[in-house]
Amino acid sequence: MIPFLNFKDLNVSYKKKLMAAISEVIDSGRYILGPKVVEFEKEFSKYCLVKHTIGTGNGLDALNLIIRSYKELGVFKEGDEILVPANTYIASILSISENRLKPVPVEPDLLTYNIDVEKIEQNITKKAKAILVVHLYGQVGYSESMKRIAKKYNLKIIEDCAQAHGAVYKGKKVGSLGDAAGFSFYPSKNLGGLGDGGAVTTNDQKLADMVRLLRNYGSHKKYLNEYKGINSRLDELQATVLLVKLKYLDRENVIRRKIARSYISMIKNPLLILPSASYDLAHVWHLFVVRTAKRDEFQKYLLKKGIDTLIHYPIPPHKQRAYKEWNKMIFPISEKIHDTVISLPLNPTMTAREVSKVIAACNDYGK
Repeated sequence: MIPFLNFKDLNVSYKKKLMAAISEVIDSGRYILGPKVVEFEKEFSKYCLVKHTIGTGNGLDALNLIIRSYKELGVFKEGDEILVPANTYIASILSISENRLKPVPVEPDLLTYNIDVEKIEQNITKKAKAILVVHLYGQVGYSESMKRIAKKYNLKIIEDCAQAHGAVYKGKKVGSLGDAAGFSFYPSKNLGGLGDGGAVTTNDQKLADMVRLLRNYGSHKKYLNEYKGINSRLDELQATVLLVKLKYLDRENVIRRKIARSYISMIKNPLLILPSASYDLAHVWHLFVVRTAKRDEFQKYLLKKGIDTLIHYPIPPHKQRAYKEWNKMIFPISEKIHDTVISLPLNPTMTAREVSKVIAACNDYGK
């Protein structure tokens, strides 16, 4: 069986280094907001070419804290609108509604699965304050056109980088393209920890200061609380794990791109619609998503062939019970995507034989 993803395999090659790093943290006696968090924040800032990184408990909190911080700074207020892709994972939208702002779903581009920039302007009202651009599946969703629209309407650009660690747009890495960005370090991510973790990146000093304060009970100094903050801190153990793995992120992304190129060039089945990349460095292939009309049949077929797959994501946000007020809304492009997408195995631990087996099975489907 070719697993969709094996967490053990992802980390076994780094086990000795990880164990040594974890032992160092245990021996230090510093487990929360210690030197490893400081070091990781510094190194990740260098990697993304930004001035500030603030570690958080997870990726959703990172987005929550960005929006909350803009509220505290007077940039956003309750009832303001943030444009967001209609086909994103629900976390992107939760971060908006959690802060009592209004998510405005915008249809994606069927070719890239990212927000359709040509549809952004028609969804902008006087209440619009930001675009939350999601680099879905690992491909950059930002563009110069988006930047021009944001400038025209005085909108912030917030990046959801949960699936795109290391992706590059015109020489700049995600996390440095907009006004602020949220990252997730969930174990399956291109840069994943051994548990939950996240981070905010930004070049905005005031925003960074506010995020740091809010993530720690609204306090810069113990027992002095300036705001009604939350507890969302990247811990020392996850920080030291991420420090080890950050050194290998670009190398692993190269492997991901190589596998994706093999899939794209060698899967020739007309029953499968393959993904596309605007250019090589703009996609880090967190997921390799194909579309097919008979998805359930295709998934069962691959399972019989010994190939595990996943569906990201079967139900669009506007059809979820959590957003029942949206259930009668219609987003035909998003619905088409959610009804037909299926993710093939793609990760840095795959062997050439496994890649070839996936390609052969895809080509034999329907014969």
